[in-house]
Amino acid sequence: MTAAPLPPQEGASDPGATPSKRRIGVYVCHCGGNISDYVDVEQVVAAVKADADVVVARDAMFTCSDATQQEIAQDIAEHQLDGMVVASCSPKLHTLTFRSVARRAGLNPYEYTQVNIREQCSWTHTDDHDGATRKALRLVRAGVARTRLTEPLEPTAVETVPRVLVIGGGVAGMRAAVGLADLGLEVVLVERAPRLGGWVARLGTTYPHGADGGALVLRLDREIRRREAITVLTGAELVAKSGTYGDYQVTIHTEAEPITFSVGQIIVTTGFDSYEPAAGEFGYGISGVLTLPEFTSLLKESDGPITHEGRPVRTIAYIYCVGSRSEEHPYCSRFCCSAAVHSALLAADRGEEIRQYHLYRDLRTYGKNEAILTESRRRGSLYLKFADDQPPSVSHDGDGLRVTVRDQLTAGEEVTITADLVVLVTGMVAGKNPKLIGTLKLPVGRDGFFNEIHPKLRPVETVVDGVLIAGTCQAPKTVAESVASGLAAVTQAAAVLKRGVAELDPQVAVVNASACTGCGVCVDACPFGAITLVAAEGASAETGTAPVAGARTAVIDVAGCKGCGGCAPVCTVDAIDLRGYTNAQVRAMIDGLLVGVAG
Repeated sequence: MTAAPLPPQEGASDPGATPSKRRIGVYVCHCGGNISDYVDVEQVVAAVKADADVVVARDAMFTCSDATQQEIAQDIAEHQLDGMVVASCSPKLHTLTFRSVARRAGLNPYEYTQVNIREQCSWTHTDDHDGATRKALRLVRAGVARTRLTEPLEPTAVETVPRVLVIGGGVAGMRAAVGLADLGLEVVLVERAPRLGGWVARLGTTYPHGADGGALVLRLDREIRRREAITVLTGAELVAKSGTYGDYQVTIHTEAEPITFSVGQIIVTTGFDSYEPAAGEFGYGISGVLTLPEFTSLLKESDGPITHEGRPVRTIAYIYCVGSRSEEHPYCSRFCCSAAVHSALLAADRGEEIRQYHLYRDLRTYGKNEAILTESRRRGSLYLKFADDQPPSVSHDGDGLRVTVRDQLTAGEEVTITADLVVLVTGMVAGKNPKLIGTLKLPVGRDGFFNEIHPKLRPVETVVDGVLIAGTCQAPKTVAESVASGLAAVTQAAAVLKRGVAELDPQVAVVNASACTGCGVCVDACPFGAITLVAAEGASAETGTAPVAGARTAVIDVAGCKGCGGCAPVCTVDAIDLRGYTNAQVRAMIDGLLVGVAG
């Protein structure tokens, strides 16, 4: 569909117009079709070129590509731009990307605005190309209006404490602690359980390399104990956090007494919980129906032929996706298929006469784990696929168990298996840490796991400055994946702390002391405790006015302020503004959105 012509903005530049006060560059992204399939990008560029203060306007297939970044930097230099607008995807993805472009080209990075015309426009209005195009232009004009009123800002530099708090003593946390210590940083490793190791310490032989989980944890524990820079606190948990980014004061509750540390970064590696089936779910509660962790323990704690409650085990049925891909837990737990197949190989090693049946919805032994799936089939395991709406049923059958399933691989034929053991292949669920979540203000997803800023671009960072996440507290992962994410958090934390100085976003709230009445409403509204009331004398030198006896004014700690803006709307006298998103800028953005709207 071809969009109707877009209206020019009032006051648009023309050859006889008054010279522009600002020199703004606008760049509109096709996003490989994600935007341009629904928005006429060329028409948006043509329309915005005529807007006041816009010196250059271009479109690009991918504005985030290296080539386009270089073109933008060249434009900034050649056209002496003092403002930049990029209309593309969510600011969560590429704000830092384009701030870096601006900085490299000599433009203050806080005079750049990113406009979201993908998630908020093209993807939202796929059925209305004309409307999407008009909306995209209005969003771009709102971005130009904001940029027109931007001012150069500089980050606030704060000294950092070269110590990291690692919460969670599983393999991700243990490996992170070793990595941090090897980089010359002090570490406080806190584990709620009596000993380190987490779930991996309970495992026997692991896949794909056959390493013993307990031995792996023992080696890591020895590495930790021989590093003086690591303080280990078991039977302990975080109970309080204060201070500012780069210099947090944390209180750890131990069995003896609370201990307080100053730390520059916090890494959360608190792990997961295994899904616990409800009574009767796939026969759970019946003798011989075990969860995968229970079956793993059975294999680890015995040698020779497998027995259960004194009876030999000759037939095992595995039921996959128990507690995963359900209404309550709609995600795939990723590791379960490989873990079940690996357990079947361990069981086969106990006696070739064991018959094993795998009842699955889908199999996801991704990567190199396909090899163990092939090996299990070669060793005699049979795989039967059931439909989502026709799960297997489990019941008593004398001294054994009867499992009935309709196998889609044989045109829905009903198959009955008489089994000695039924293993429910249970997945990972998010651990319950309400106190920790409240203390650190951790972002939690719908699945209960902690949320990173972006899974590809910022995979271990959270929206809470200086708080990183790694391992299975973030999502279901294998041991190798958990360790890799733990080391990613090490890199991120060390990159900040080894410099000795951290830069804080300057887009924080500011108080007009001469207008402030000292009512204190903003103090209660601030979720970060960054606002305090002081005697008005502290501001009288700036305002040039004599303070009223007993008067107070609000003061904002720039290191503690997160720029959320929660204090500004509650101020009854409009004495608080937010740098980068001032009242004037927001009003200008609204005016930009309304350009060309009838009435």
